[in-house]
Order: sequence, then structure tokens, then C-alpha cells
Amino acid sequence: MDQLSPTVYRTKSWQTRRRVVTVLAAAGLVLTGYLLGRWQDTPADPVISPQAAVTGTPAAQAPDPRPTEAATSAPPAAPPIEYAVLQAESATELAGVDTEGAQDEGGGDYVGWINRDDHLRFDNFDFGAVPATKVNLRLASDSGISGRIQIRLDSRDAPLAGELSVTNTGGWQNWRTGTAVLQPVTGVHTVFLTFTANDGGDFVNLNWLRFEH
Repeated sequence: MDQLSPTVYRTKSWQTRRRVVTVLAAAGLVLTGYLLGRWQDTPADPVISPQAAVTGTPAAQAPDPRPTEAATSAPPAAPPIEYAVLQAESATELAGVDTEGAQDEGGGDYVGWINRDDHLRFDNFDFGAVPATKVNLRLASDSGISGRIQIRLDSRDAPLAGELSVTNTGGWQNWRTGTAVLQPVTGVHTVFLTFTANDGGDFVNLNWLRFEH
């Protein structure tokens, strides 16, 4: 048998090595592709920015203790009006009566000779926004007649807003202060004092009146 020349051996050996290298290279490519695919399928860890880590989702905030603009801008409630004393003789209208000097504290005149169906009228009296709930009346009587002083608003025939029974004070110049309870009244009104009695005849003198809250 003829022996192969050294060139032939070298050629076969080179071809064998080339095949091995080719196979290994192909296997390496397959393995690299597999590993790359697995890496792409693996979910990445979430990246938290510094700002997100600090602030996060806004939580419910505690109410601001400072007053709101609406609360600070609301006007304060109007204070109650301090009512002035109404002198009886200063009424806009005096019907069926007469005036005379009073022997009472402060002097001045009073309205006397008051009989049933007489009246006094005071125009445009402002009670304000805070209701008046009573009225004080300075009166004197030396009569045995049972009578009443009535307070009405805006008309002589209006329903009663308040009423005070008159009793004998011991003299026509023996002055006392009586108080009549009022239905609460606000705003501007014409105030009428009407007088009624069981019998005809003078039964009371009136010096002044003053509304109260």
C-alpha cells in the first residue's frame, strides 16, 4: 500500500480543525443567542427616582387651621342698638291727651288726661337687626279705673305687640316704671301706643318709654 504524503496528512488535519472550529463557533452563537433572549425576558428592577422616593403619592392632608378667606372677609354681626328714651310729649301725634310739667326725675313734660281710645304715634322708629323684646313705661295713676297701655306696630288696629296693665301708683305724680313684654321686633316701624279701659275717664299719666332687648 502506498503511504500518504505529509501534505495529505496536513490537509486532512486542517480540515478537521476547521470543522471543529466551525461547530464550536456555531454552538457559541446559539448559546449566546439563548442567553441574550433570557436576559431580555427577565423583568428589570424598578428604578425609583429620588423625587419619587421622597414624595410618593400625596397623602390626605390635615385641615389648615388658618381661617379661610371667606371666614376672614365676613362682616362682623351688627351690635344691638341701644335705644333712646322716647319722651311721651315728643310723639309725632298725640290724640285726645294733653301735656304738663312732670314732678319726676329729669323733669320735663308728661302726657296726661289719658282716656280709653286715645293714642300716641311715633314715626320711623328703628329697632335694628337684634330684636327688641320688652318696653319700659314710666307712668303714674290715681284712678280706680282698670286700664291697659297697648303697643302696636304700623297701624292703630294692628295686632298687639305688647301690653301693660295700669294699676294705681298712689298719686298722679307718684311715678313708677312698668315693663311690658314684646313679641320680638326688628327693623323700622311706626309705633303706636293705644289706651283702653273698662270705664271712661282719665286713668293714667305717661312720662316716657324705652325699648329693651
